[in-house]
Amino acid sequence: MSLPWSHAERNNTRLENERKKFYEDVSISHGEGGMFEINLDRRKLKTPGGKLFTAPNEALAIAVANEWDTQKDILKFYSMHMTTLCNTALDNPTFRSKDQMITAALKYLETDTICYRVEEPPSLVELQNNEWDPVLNWIEDRYNVVIGSSTSILGPEIPQATMDTFRQHLGSYNFWSLTGLEYVITQLKSVVLAFALIDKHITVEQAVLLSRLEEEFQIGHWGNVEWAHDVDLYELRSRTAAGALFVHFSSESSTVKRKLMQD
Repeated sequence: MSLPWSHAERNNTRLENERKKFYEDVSISHGEGGMFEINLDRRKLKTPGGKLFTAPNEALAIAVANEWDTQKDILKFYSMHMTTLCNTALDNPTFRSKDQMITAALKYLETDTICYRVEEPPSLVELQNNEWDPVLNWIEDRYNVVIGSSTSILGPEIPQATMDTFRQHLGSYNFWSLTGLEYVITQLKSVVLAFALIDKHITVEQAVLLSRLEEEFQIGHWGNVEWAHDVDLYELRSRTAAGALFVHFSSESSTVKRKLMQD
C-alpha cells in the first residue's frame, strides 16, 4: 500500500531537512548583553538568516544545546523545535511586530477548536460538552470574559471586550514568549487550550487530546486504520510541549546553575 500523498510529502520534506552531523561537542558560552551562545566544537551556531545564535537566558540555551547534543549521525532539524523557535525570534523572517503577532493569534479565537460544537451524534455532543465546557468555563472565569460556543459554521460571536482583554494579556508577553505562545496556539488551533496549557491548568497530553477530540472520537468508533495517526499524535505532543517550554524558558530571568552535560 502506498503512503497518502501528505505523508509521502512530509517524508520528502524531512529528507530535505536532514544533514550529516559535523560536530562532536556542544557547549554554552556567555555572549554580549547577557545573552548565551551555542558552540558546536569551535564554531558558533548561526541562525538561517546568518545572525549569531543567542538565547536570552541559560535555561533556554541549555534546552537548545541539548537538542544539538542528542542528535545522532544525522541532524534532524525538523525535530529541533526549541532551536527553530529561537531562530524565528532572532530572524523574525516575516518582519512582524508584536501587534501583528497578537492580531494573528487572536484570529484563532474566532475559529477556536473548542467553540465549534456538533449537533449530532448525541454521543459526540455529550463528549464535547463534558470535555470542553470545563476548560471554557475556566478561561471565562480566569479572565472575566465571555466566549461561549456555537453549532453555527460561523462559530460564536466573540464580544469586543473579550478580544480587548486577551489583546492586553498577550501584550504582557515579551517578543520571545509571544513567539512561543503563538506557536502553541497554531498547533492546537485554540487560544483557549493554549492559555489553559501555559497557565498550567491542563497538561500537554490533555491539551492535545482536547484539540483532537472529534478525531479521537471517530477513531474510537471506526478504528485506527492508519499507523500515521500515532505518528501525528506524538509529533503534535512534541511540538506543543516544546512551545509551552519555550514560553516559560523565554520568560525565565534567573540563571540556571547546573551543568549542561552530565559526564
